[in-house]
Amino acid sequence: MALSELNRQRLAEVNVSTLSTCLYRQGVRRTVPTGIVAVTRDQPRMVGPAFTLRFVPMRDDQGGLDTYGTAQNVHQQAFEQCPPGAVLVMDTRGETRGCSCGDLLIGRLKARGCAGIVTDGGFRDTVQVERLGFAAYQRCAVPAPSFGFLQAVDINTPVGCADVAVYPGDIIVGDAEGVVVIPIAIADQIAEQAYEQTQYEQFAASEVAQGRSIIGLYPATEASREQYRVWRGRGADA
Repeated sequence: MALSELNRQRLAEVNVSTLSTCLYRQGVRRTVPTGIVAVTRDQPRMVGPAFTLRFVPMRDDQGGLDTYGTAQNVHQQAFEQCPPGAVLVMDTRGETRGCSCGDLLIGRLKARGCAGIVTDGGFRDTVQVERLGFAAYQRCAVPAPSFGFLQAVDINTPVGCADVAVYPGDIIVGDAEGVVVIPIAIADQIAEQAYEQTQYEQFAASEVAQGRSIIGLYPATEASREQYRVWRGRGADA
């Protein structure tokens, strides 16, 4: 199952807030990882399928600094295996005493054509991450290294990111406000609904600007939907 290119473009244009509302109406209610924010509000929009990485607490006899640079290092392998166009989603259980990664690994994602990165922990080297011009989302900046706190153990399995379930292939969308997780099975449907809702909200905003009451306008009524259809027919949303 894959998201159509048209609907991928639509997801790149609609707000995460609108998408979360459409998902709620479909009965999918826990879709926005709480407390996850963009490293910088000027970074690109993010749309792509999830590729996941799961961490557990570090244990002294497993992993550690000496495994880095080897084929057995799961952490580094995730950055080499995340497909172009995908979003690397990290499950750290909210650990912020040690970083999820830094600018070099994130730069590797950018160089490989990936769409973004999300962690429920934090990045180090955030000034350099900002300069990459890459979509990156975190809970907070974490200068300390991961050693002693985080051990990467699984690649591309279901994870929890800030208490939101993320399955490989789910569509991850990010904007200046945050991130939303869209189940792939309904991603096309949600994209179409969110795009239509965005168009309606543009109509509603123009009405409010002219002094109209919000009552009977938002949420939409059958009368306001008919007025919206007339508005669209005049090309007012172009």
